Amino acid sequence: MAFGATILDATSTRLTPEEKAFFADADPFGFILFARNIEAPDQVRALTSDMREAVGRDAPNLIDQEGGRVQRMRAPQWREWLPPMDHVTAAGADAAEAMYLRYRIIADELRAVGVDANCAPLVDVAVEGTHPFLMNRCYGRDPARVAEIGRAVADGLMAGGVLPVVKHMTGHARATEASHYTLPE
Repeated sequence: MAFGATILDATSTRLTPEEKAFFADADPFGFILFARNIEAPDQVRALTSDMREAVGRDAPNLIDQEGGRVQRMRAPQWREWLPPMDHVTAAGADAAEAMYLRYRIIADELRAVGVDANCAPLVDVAVEGTHPFLMNRCYGRDPARVAEIGRAVADGLMAGGVLPVVKHMTGHARATEASHYTLPE
């Protein structure tokens, strides 16, 4: 029943025998971790290893580790980060360098537990009316500046051996509704 290009997740902090069997049969492209999968470094390392073992290969393990509200790995085991917009604003003219360093550190934390892809950078361009759910996750309102910072984020991750996964769909920041709760227009 190979699913091929899918990315699957586990229900908890360890794989159940049923999940191991399902993953072996489904043979997904990779896996993604959510907060429900995260307790401590050794536990996450064991989970990512078990996921790869279930499919018999070095399948990618992904996570959403932007910082701020969207941060699956949290203190006290990992660093807490400001929301991206707050960090960019505080760094001012040095925002691209600050975000490169932030994501270089995040990459080290991810690689240490067997995660090799991060769903970042978020390259939505904030506009008047961007829903608060997304606003502080954006890097700014100027497309060129957002692109510059997005590139710095991607470079920081890659320098640490983590593959960046650019998100969201073009124009997502123009949504006036939170897409996790309703269908925006």
